[in-house]
Amino acid sequence: MSRIRVQKVAEQMKKELAEIVRTSVKDPRVGFATITHVEVSGDLQHAKVLVSVLGTQEEKDGTLAALTKAAGFIRGEIARRLHMRVAPELLFRLDESGEYSDRIERVLKTIHDGEDGGSAGE
Repeated sequence: MSRIRVQKVAEQMKKELAEIVRTSVKDPRVGFATITHVEVSGDLQHAKVLVSVLGTQEEKDGTLAALTKAAGFIRGEIARRLHMRVAPELLFRLDESGEYSDRIERVLKTIHDGEDGGSAGE
């Protein structure tokens, strides 16, 4: 299948997944979850969904477990909303890129503050 078509499906899936998670998934373990990225295979059989979750590691794990449990329901909703005969199998993963960039920023700030403190005494 063309890459352009796969990218369009991924973008539309991202929008629909966000709406489904926000309004239709009733599991109380689903906290403040944001769909950050959807990567669809070329044959549209599999989709990796990256989810950013605010909260403790326990809350993140709970949200991921709830989404994984609801994957069949969500997949059916995706098929219905996107008019697909068969929706891709969904694989939910935590998106830790935001936390990683925050950690790098803190380290760089610490280094920068350390340099400022050292140069002031010279």
